Amino acid sequence: MRYGIALDLGTSGFRCQAVDLDSKKTMATAVTERHPIPGMNVIDHVNYAMEVGEDLANSLMISAINNLFKEFNIDLSCVETIAVCGNPFQLSLFQNIEIRDLAYAGKNKIASLGIVSPDRNGAVLDASAIGLVGMPKAKVIIPPAVTHEIGADAMAMMMMTDILDEKEPCIVVDYGTNAEMALVVNGNIYTGSAAAGPALEGQQIERGMLAAPGALSEIEITDKGWRCYVLDDTIATQMGDLIDPITGKVLEEGPMHGKAVGITGTGVIAALANGMKTGIIQNSKIKTESGYLVLQDGIRISSKDVEEAGKAIGALRCGFLTLMDAAGVWVDDIQKAYMSGASGLYVDPIKAMEVGMVTPGARRIVQFGNTSIGMARKIIFGEITLDELKVFAKKLLAQHVMFATSDIFQKIYSIEYSFWCGGMPFSEYNNMLEMYDIKKIPELPAPETIDHKRLAIRDLPDTEECKVHIIQAGTTTTGVLDGCIGCQKCVKECPEKALTIIKKDTGNIAEIKTDRCGGTACRRCESVCPKQCLHTLELRPLA
Repeated sequence: MRYGIALDLGTSGFRCQAVDLDSKKTMATAVTERHPIPGMNVIDHVNYAMEVGEDLANSLMISAINNLFKEFNIDLSCVETIAVCGNPFQLSLFQNIEIRDLAYAGKNKIASLGIVSPDRNGAVLDASAIGLVGMPKAKVIIPPAVTHEIGADAMAMMMMTDILDEKEPCIVVDYGTNAEMALVVNGNIYTGSAAAGPALEGQQIERGMLAAPGALSEIEITDKGWRCYVLDDTIATQMGDLIDPITGKVLEEGPMHGKAVGITGTGVIAALANGMKTGIIQNSKIKTESGYLVLQDGIRISSKDVEEAGKAIGALRCGFLTLMDAAGVWVDDIQKAYMSGASGLYVDPIKAMEVGMVTPGARRIVQFGNTSIGMARKIIFGEITLDELKVFAKKLLAQHVMFATSDIFQKIYSIEYSFWCGGMPFSEYNNMLEMYDIKKIPELPAPETIDHKRLAIRDLPDTEECKVHIIQAGTTTTGVLDGCIGCQKCVKECPEKALTIIKKDTGNIAEIKTDRCGGTACRRCESVCPKQCLHTLELRPLA
């Protein structure tokens, strides 16, 4: 047997598939629940690596990947090719190469620190040299990056859809933590990357989770109540309970009753859209006596969840409006939208448009699955070569829009923040745009006038034929806390339940699960410590 592995290094987690190179049959699929490095976005991951050392950050990733590969239950010595897809941050951490140039946007700052950017023009490496075990013959193919924001995942988003063959203006968005997007107008490609955060993939949400078995992924309004839908063991959507969203009362049990363990990003979007439509959510606040919107099996949405999801949605809407401005077009000119990634595939496109995730001018919407895995598979089979990717990367370089330095992006995001976090009614949105001398956005088209099609049933191909193996990706870091009084305030403060304090005669010990930890953007445990003795970056993995 000869095997290949397609590996997607996402910011919120890793996904991979083992395939038979001769038959092209998928042998196994494995995913991590979360990313093994503390943090909810690439900046958190880079900051962690810079603080604790790139070697440690890299070892967390490689350890998680090796554990994923064990789940395949194949002879790893027969693996010949591993194709890796991800953004430049993740691929640099994976390769254990310089990352500080990714952390700073200014060239002067990089030069003053003496940082030399490494070659990110694609590479072929020995698996053993990277630290992947049991695969002595395997070569690892790493695609090139375009800029420090745009990498292999963005190229996959464009190459795996047919957006480049379109004659009319259109936009494609990879709905994930970094939200890569591309606008095609008259043969010109404008790219950008919006730091949307992980809420649209179910993280930073109270009961959130990635798309996996047991995830509540869709909610529909019926004349009797709200119907919940839950992902089964093959990541397919199955009917759940009919509930009253105000009280959580089960009105009718569905086949997936009792099997929902959390809610994925698409479920959050459905809850937002339904709540806004019914008036349960007003001005981004939940208007119920309990303060929650209650779904199947006690899973609930809070006003804080609405705010977290809203900040991500706001970044998306800012992104595609900024690209349109750069291309000299506006909302009515872009009537076709492509949605890729897990969130882009599983979400109801009409609900996504209603909350602001899809450009309001879209009349035709096409949903794809995981384009990163799709491109990695084509690389394994030799259907896309490294040389072809290098040529394509150079083509994209000329029209990249930096949102971080864009004046219009900042102006629009201030409006989004006012709406999602400041209680501003949406009726004021266009008035605020007018104040900034920005064109208004039109009213949404009627749902029945929108043509939408879904080109895949599941985010990952062939999972209906083989079980999806899900693992916890993290490592436990630990250390003795000098001066700790064991008050447990830090444990109670941790929003992700990542921290444990163990009392011992020799001193209290902190243990943190790295894949649960919110990283440098959180540190709530440190700030609440009355003795200021907890320093999460000083903890190290168990021997």
